[in-house]
Amino acid sequence: MTAPAVLLEPQARTPDAPSIDDRVQEVAAVAAEHLARHERDATFPVEALDRMRGTGLLGLLVPRRYGGLGGTSADVIRAGTALGRVDLSVAMIFVMHCQQVAALARFAHPRLRDALLPEIAAGRHYLASVTTESGKGGHLLTSRSALTAHDDGLAVDRFAPIVTGGEHADGFLVTMQSPHSTSAQDVSLVYAHRDQLEIERSGNWEPLGMRSSHSVALRLTGTVPAHHVIGEHGAFRAIVTTVFAPMAHLGWSACWLGTAAGALSRVVKLLRSPKSRGRADLDSELLLTRLSRARQRIDTVHALLEQTRRTVEEAPDLSVPRVQLLLNGLKITAAEQTYRAVDDLVDAVGMRHGYLKDSPTRLEQSLRDLRSAALNYSNDRLHLVDGKLALLDSEVRLD
Repeated sequence: MTAPAVLLEPQARTPDAPSIDDRVQEVAAVAAEHLARHERDATFPVEALDRMRGTGLLGLLVPRRYGGLGGTSADVIRAGTALGRVDLSVAMIFVMHCQQVAALARFAHPRLRDALLPEIAAGRHYLASVTTESGKGGHLLTSRSALTAHDDGLAVDRFAPIVTGGEHADGFLVTMQSPHSTSAQDVSLVYAHRDQLEIERSGNWEPLGMRSSHSVALRLTGTVPAHHVIGEHGAFRAIVTTVFAPMAHLGWSACWLGTAAGALSRVVKLLRSPKSRGRADLDSELLLTRLSRARQRIDTVHALLEQTRRTVEEAPDLSVPRVQLLLNGLKITAAEQTYRAVDDLVDAVGMRHGYLKDSPTRLEQSLRDLRSAALNYSNDRLHLVDGKLALLDSEVRLD
């Protein structure tokens, strides 16, 4: 299967319009202002989402001909990193929306694309992903729930135990078995507008970390037009290979990197501040070693992220083993090393600034948030996939 680059090349922005980075910083400032309350109450960051709408940032990956910003994977990475420095939940909410937009822009029926992309660009449409399902162990390429085709369109009846931002989404991209399918691997991706669905929440949201992602369980029922299938029926694997997996692993890794880099920055600023003079031994071998290891982990993830981005943009076929191994390796490495970097920082600064919630370093929150990284599409599952892929690349190609 041949797959061109995930996203288009950068397009020139309108003179005097705010840059993408300026828009991201606006959102980051709002997220920082409301961070403590949403973290405490485990509530969705509605203010940050409103700023994403108002700045047009939700249209980052919408082509300019539809009124969007015409951004690229590099723009998503920069935005995810910058937002991750402030609030990992906000960052993940944003990059997951971008993943959905990329799939629509690439695979949606022209009728759906022409109607939906301008709405996203105008900030009126925030998208949520519905891919989790009870009983399948997080396996993305299978589904236990089938679409039903009838004269009015496609009937959706889908329960998902985790839908990030689902109660605030304007639309959903949902994985389900194709109509008349006899196999759990025959998966389609469909778009459903909130107005086309009955949405029922199940349970509460009181997590260890990622508290403002508000990833509640939802049941979605309703009917969507036949042209709301993204790509062709049963073609979800192609969408995963060319868009979903690359955008997820690049975007998630950028968010985790931002959180770890933000944590290190806050620690260094604290250690160098006049208030800490005489309280911190900056010649301590333990402190210096921990700081060095944390920085090394962060730089390693950054280097791997940039290499993977270039490969995704340039590779003629994203399905070959070496590219899939690189993408999966990025996700695994970023999840492990960013968490360990923050754990190193906890050891470096000790109980007062490494473990208590009221420390300005916010290491306690960063550690809890980053603990989710290895679970967000399980590293164990990816290692099993990579073991099989490694057997297909006996030359161990690295370029």
